[in-house]
Amino acid sequence: MEAQVPAASVSPRPWTPAPDASDVVKGIHAMLHPHNIVLVGATDKPGNYAERIWNNLVKYGFEGGLYPVNAKRETIWGVPCYKDFASLPEKPDHVLVLVPARFAVQVIRDAAAAGARSATIVTSGFSELQDEESQKLAAELQAAIRETGLAVTGPNCLGNLSAGEKLFTNIDDRVVTMEQGAVAIAGQSGAIVMAIRQALEDRGVGVGYMVTTGNEAGLETPDLMRYFAEDPSIKVIVVYLEGVRNTKAFRDACKAARASSKPVIALKLGSSEGGRAAAMAHTGALAGSIETFDAIATREGVIRVGGLDELIETTECFVHSAVPRGDRLAAVTLSGGKRGMLLDAFYAEGLNFAPLSPHVGSELEKMLGPGSIVGNPLDAGFAAVVDPSVYMKSIKLMIDDPDIDIVIIDAELPKAPHELRERNLHIVDEMASRASKPVIYISAMSIGFTEFTKGLRKSLPHLAVMQGMDRAVTAINSLLAYAKLRKEVPDIVSSSKPAARAVLEKALKSASGAALDEVASKKLLKAYGIPISKEAIAQTAADAAKIAKQIGFPVVAKVVSAEILHKSDIGGVVLNLASAAEVKKAFADITARVAKLKGKPKLDGILIAQQVKADLELVVGASLDAEMGPVVLFGTGGIDIELMKDVALAGAPLDEAEARLLIGRTKAGIKMRGYRGKPALHEASAVKALVGLSNLIADAGDRIASIDVNPFLINTKTGVAVDALIVLNNAAAKRAAGH
Repeated sequence: MEAQVPAASVSPRPWTPAPDASDVVKGIHAMLHPHNIVLVGATDKPGNYAERIWNNLVKYGFEGGLYPVNAKRETIWGVPCYKDFASLPEKPDHVLVLVPARFAVQVIRDAAAAGARSATIVTSGFSELQDEESQKLAAELQAAIRETGLAVTGPNCLGNLSAGEKLFTNIDDRVVTMEQGAVAIAGQSGAIVMAIRQALEDRGVGVGYMVTTGNEAGLETPDLMRYFAEDPSIKVIVVYLEGVRNTKAFRDACKAARASSKPVIALKLGSSEGGRAAAMAHTGALAGSIETFDAIATREGVIRVGGLDELIETTECFVHSAVPRGDRLAAVTLSGGKRGMLLDAFYAEGLNFAPLSPHVGSELEKMLGPGSIVGNPLDAGFAAVVDPSVYMKSIKLMIDDPDIDIVIIDAELPKAPHELRERNLHIVDEMASRASKPVIYISAMSIGFTEFTKGLRKSLPHLAVMQGMDRAVTAINSLLAYAKLRKEVPDIVSSSKPAARAVLEKALKSASGAALDEVASKKLLKAYGIPISKEAIAQTAADAAKIAKQIGFPVVAKVVSAEILHKSDIGGVVLNLASAAEVKKAFADITARVAKLKGKPKLDGILIAQQVKADLELVVGASLDAEMGPVVLFGTGGIDIELMKDVALAGAPLDEAEARLLIGRTKAGIKMRGYRGKPALHEASAVKALVGLSNLIADAGDRIASIDVNPFLINTKTGVAVDALIVLNNAAAKRAAGH
């Protein structure tokens, strides 16, 4: 294939990073807006990646210099081929690394020395492989990237798209529309990212940037998110996440996007084994990676979708919809059956259609005539048969109604020219351009877009056009949820006192097993301000009876052993002890049961504790998620905790306001605040427990795997922790202790 190598000049760019922007943002800008592109490892072997990328760069007319490099060739693809960086007519800017893995590290070092600012390593054979040599190469590559400071995507990736620059360093041979669209996509899987781009293009949604990050030896997906957050041409950020490696970087990127009013739509792989490493405690079992991701990322403005179809609909919704002022919905349809489907679909998501304003209702009654039912959703079908103008007048009334925040129209785009429908669509698009609310078309099911449909869709920039009622409703619900978020979320730091942190350090240094026993766990909880029941440990039956008398009957007897994690499972808890004789018997019974256990666990004593009258049993817990860091859990507790699964999660630490929000997301929280005439319970004690627990897990760093306070008993006057289990991350604890 013959091609004329363009000159090194490039078109003026509408945006460049501010002088005080981070080096990462400047590096990404250089990668996506380079002066030239150098293909190292150029070969014209048919079908290879180098040739496919070259063909795309030429086909779409990249305006900068294009320079193939191969020491064994003088010409290739009909243009000069260069031996090395030194022989290029200008210094390299963006380098595509297409050589075998064993040569890639040196190419990166040589590129940086020659003046390159960025690189994409298409080559595979690094950390995705498990053999020793590949792992060694991966480590060497990371070191080279750090030392040179190059902005690098890959290795093991499929290239990038920068539509404004007509840059497509990608192997995809499907047609790409080189228009600076409002969507930016980034993710590790080249195949999935490319599929998302293609699906959006097929729906007429423009993609300005697409970056495949591969193994992320250099730039990671959060780095791209930060860049997209700053680029004013981007409205929506789409990411595919296989995992979150750097929690702080990810959260900071989310904050940057949110501060720029740009939603992050994320497709995330499922829960990981690491996220359940703390399964010895109830909290660890309930706080899986996906649940934790949702708890933390949603607060930062991320919309997680369940699959690719949902991602496309949600992106379509956010690209073409303004953030609504409220959740008052209205809909127009031409079918009674469709009206019923709309009601069912939105009701299932907890959404309802608002009453129309009196003025709009009155106008509709006049138009539809006597005997017509004026409701929301509005079925204008019968009246529109008599007078087709009724349909458009109904839509206009709802768009103009100040008591409506989102207008939904049940219709699909035509597959072929249709004068009336096209005219109506353009009229509604013009109405939407002047409205301060989203106007959304929904088809009841997915339909294929013809080339005509794609062109028509692009001519309607102010309308969201969504397919499949269920997916559309989910996307609209996400739009409403995003609108309710605070634009800025304050960073919360631990509010613990030095004395509490000292108790923590002492407890961790003295711990020897996989977990702290109940006595040690509660001592630590108490130091962090978490209210606990009156109790003391007994070594003999006589001691147990004496302690019980001091506390006051009734009491509870519980086994104390760091080797017994779930006491009730082995008969290690006896309730409602109302006399000294009953306490002595319980002491003897528990001791005998422990003696019969396999493995002969060490018995540290029997805990005699106050039996608290409870109106509600809660669970309060915390765990260390492998991806998202420390997380706090709250919900309905007791023996049915896994069955009920009435829990909510939040990132740690919390302040009192965040703790109350967490409580309010559960059924337990509804009960606590007074349900069906019952008195409100002592919420302040639960708030205090959550704040203290969140400080504890945050202060511990990675040394505590999980904390389980179940049950936390609450009544109208108080709330106390009556059981506790702290599971250690022993490897981290030993590192901290210098072992």
